[in-house]
Amino acid sequence: MPLALGTFIVPLIVACSMFMENVDGTVIVTALPALARDLGQDPITLKLAVTSYVIGLGVFIPICGWVADRFGSRNVFRTAIGIFMAGSLLCAASRSLEMFVAARFVQGIGGAMMVPVGRIIIFRSLPKSDFIRAVNYLTVPALLGPVVGPPLGGFITTYLHWRLIFFINIPIGVLGIWLANRHIENMHEEHPGRLDWVGFVLSAGGASLFMLGLSLVGGEIVATGTAVTMCVIGALLLVTYWLYAQRVERPVLDLKFLRIPTFNASVAGGSLFRIGLGAVPFLLPLTLQEGLGMTAFASGAITCASAFGSIFMKAIVSRVLGRFGFRRTLMVNAVLAGTAIAICGSFSPGMPVWLIWVIVLAGGIFPSLQFTGLNSLAYADIPTRDIGRATSVASVIQQVSLGLGVTIAGLVLQISHRVQGHSAIVWSDFWPAFLVVGLFSAASIPVTMRLPANAGDEIARGRRGEA
Repeated sequence: MPLALGTFIVPLIVACSMFMENVDGTVIVTALPALARDLGQDPITLKLAVTSYVIGLGVFIPICGWVADRFGSRNVFRTAIGIFMAGSLLCAASRSLEMFVAARFVQGIGGAMMVPVGRIIIFRSLPKSDFIRAVNYLTVPALLGPVVGPPLGGFITTYLHWRLIFFINIPIGVLGIWLANRHIENMHEEHPGRLDWVGFVLSAGGASLFMLGLSLVGGEIVATGTAVTMCVIGALLLVTYWLYAQRVERPVLDLKFLRIPTFNASVAGGSLFRIGLGAVPFLLPLTLQEGLGMTAFASGAITCASAFGSIFMKAIVSRVLGRFGFRRTLMVNAVLAGTAIAICGSFSPGMPVWLIWVIVLAGGIFPSLQFTGLNSLAYADIPTRDIGRATSVASVIQQVSLGLGVTIAGLVLQISHRVQGHSAIVWSDFWPAFLVVGLFSAASIPVTMRLPANAGDEIARGRRGEA
């Protein structure tokens, strides 16, 4: 294929998959209250639908690079899109919570392979001189998905039926597979090496049991004792993996990268912030629909305001980091982001819609700066040869943190609802959940404080910082 065409068409194909995933995630959270009523469940219980998707991502992201090297990036990319589409159709056909949760896990498997392998395809298909242009193409779906998803999902849920939202993925997926067949070469490594199966089973099993058990605590699906037992077994498996990874030369998740201060601040400290970030897309639609009585469409029109705030911040984030540096920016902005999240708990009947919209807008500005800063800082002191393995560690911890945000928010909301003794969820049940997840953002400050003042300066200001 001509080079100029390749520079455009390959990122466009990967962008199809990213847009499909981003829209899917935002339309689902908008439809959760209606979906819960149709399945005969409490809306809070539907946190399992979000958590199960994250579990699918967390389990399979670590091995996506090896699978692409072993079976060919085009084959894996097409298969991943097909799995994601199959999961979407299963979601649309679900008649019970259990089936819906299983379908979302299938979607997570597809998403875990789809987007990371798509990035691998780009960086192997194009010359380095075209990387920046290619990445710019990829940012479009990442920005448009949260803008389009909430109002689109709200419109379909309000005026049609929630099951139809899962058919949005089908034409996009078919287009992605067709374009991949025509324009992507099936690149693979001749000798990808041996996969760390022991480490994969320990880490995947531990993370899955721990997160699933935590999501089931306090619910009515399984006994609390069973849920706690799952958490304990999952935690033991994760500890076993940590001990195992110290003795293996190339574990599936190399935790030695956490010894690097900038990576540790971004991944470990940033995980506390991401708990709050992951909770908001779950809590906000529930607050607006269950607490304030809005339709799904009205809720989606407000929820997308955070995406506009994020777009605004992305335009100036380089200047902010260049002016103040990573350490100061992340410390001060952690307070601002946590405050913006916590203020959402003040929503009450009679509050002007324009004021709610402005608060949600601010709730996109500060978290966006924190998210971009944390992601950039992660690679400040990582050698180029280790970026792939470091990305696996960062991606898994990031996804688990986002999933924990949903789980923790759901637990606090359940406790608040029961303590206040309301027969149904009301607006005053939500403020403790927003407050708790907002405090998680501020909790990342002690980790960031340990960074040297010039950490990440090579990225933020073009100067070499201290490792």
